[in-house]
Order: sequence, then structure tokens, then C-alpha cells
Amino acid sequence: MHVQLPEKLYYSIGEVAEAFGVNTSLIRFWEKEFDALKPKKNAKGNRKFTPEDIKNLELIYHLVKERGFTLEGAKTHLKENKQQTLNKFDLIRKLEGIKAQLQELKDQL
Repeated sequence: MHVQLPEKLYYSIGEVAEAFGVNTSLIRFWEKEFDALKPKKNAKGNRKFTPEDIKNLELIYHLVKERGFTLEGAKTHLKENKQQTLNKFDLIRKLEGIKAQLQELKDQL
């Protein structure tokens, strides 16, 4: 899953939840469970997610929803292999983008 969000400095929890196709409560739950998620909060307490938070959410979503990790398994995996996992995750996303472009070219022929 590749998240489509406009380029901004901060995203609201509603924008993030909609981009991932999940409820805002799941985003809040993951925020409590994973140390990597630390969105900024304004004076009213509204969460503002940075692009770095979005990248971490994509990684958590990939591990939990796409690969079927349990929350404890995902936490352990991130703590032990975060850099290696990030590198593989980035590579997978780039390859998915290339595949989509090639599919689009094939459809145009």
C-alpha cells in the first residue's frame, strides 16, 4: 500500500487515517503502542503528524496489516532490525512504483 498525501509539513489524524483506510482510533492506538510514533500536539491537543511519522506509520502498517505481524512481534522486529527493515521497506515501495509505471505503459500499448 502506498499512501497518497499532499506534500505538507503536518497532517491531521483524519487525513492520515483516510490515507491508510483505517479509523482514527487505530492510529491513536498505534501511537500508544509504538515508540516510533510521536506526533506533535497543538494547544488544543490535536495531533499533527510529520512526514517522518507517516513513514513510520507506513512501516507499522506494512508489518501489522500486510505481513501479519502481531503488535508484540512488530515492536520486537522494529527494535531489533529497524534500519534493515526500513531499507527493505523502501526498496519494496520503489519496486511497487516501478511495477505500477510499467503496468501503465503496458495498458497504453
